[in-house]
Amino acid sequence: QVSELVQFLLVKDQKKIPIKRADMLKNIIREYRNAYSEIVKRADRTLQEVFGLQLVEIDTKRHIYILINNLPRAEGQHLCRGKEKEKMGLLLVILSFIFMKGNSVKDSALWEFLHLLRVYPGKQHSVFGDVRKLVTEEFVRQKYLETTPIPLTDPPEFKFQWGPRAEKETSKKDVLNFVAKMQGKDPAFWASQFSEAEASQ
Repeated sequence: QVSELVQFLLVKDQKKIPIKRADMLKNIIREYRNAYSEIVKRADRTLQEVFGLQLVEIDTKRHIYILINNLPRAEGQHLCRGKEKEKMGLLLVILSFIFMKGNSVKDSALWEFLHLLRVYPGKQHSVFGDVRKLVTEEFVRQKYLETTPIPLTDPPEFKFQWGPRAEKETSKKDVLNFVAKMQGKDPAFWASQFSEAEASQ
């Protein structure tokens, strides 16, 4: 059961889809329900020792889990695995923008910002494909970003914030260091973000 569960989790993680306890029970653990926590504990140990991944519960009410990268982070290697690297690079830029703007940005502000990077929502991009879909569907489904509708807006607007996977896989300090490096400044140049990043360690 343990090795089946490890394989199941790794497959789900390829698409970075959050994993429900109900699915683990139904698909893998089945009649070994009573040993659920022991099986999960051993699977988690295997994932950590072999793959440097950790199983983390991000929603304790609905029992939803994700795998996060547990290997020591090399500079600039945050969140990256193989061919997903470019997407993760874009994600890091978006997370940085949200953090620097006070942890929440309107969708219109985010699209404007991406325009400056020559990444246009609604146009096919050679690396990212449909950018709007990537940001509003894929990154949201993977729990890197969260969207909340802004009440009483017409046409409807919404705001973006960090999702629980972003909170677990990177940190405000990493993101601020990334921004500082890009701009050639000291992280302390941004006083309020700097103190927030220090406090969140």
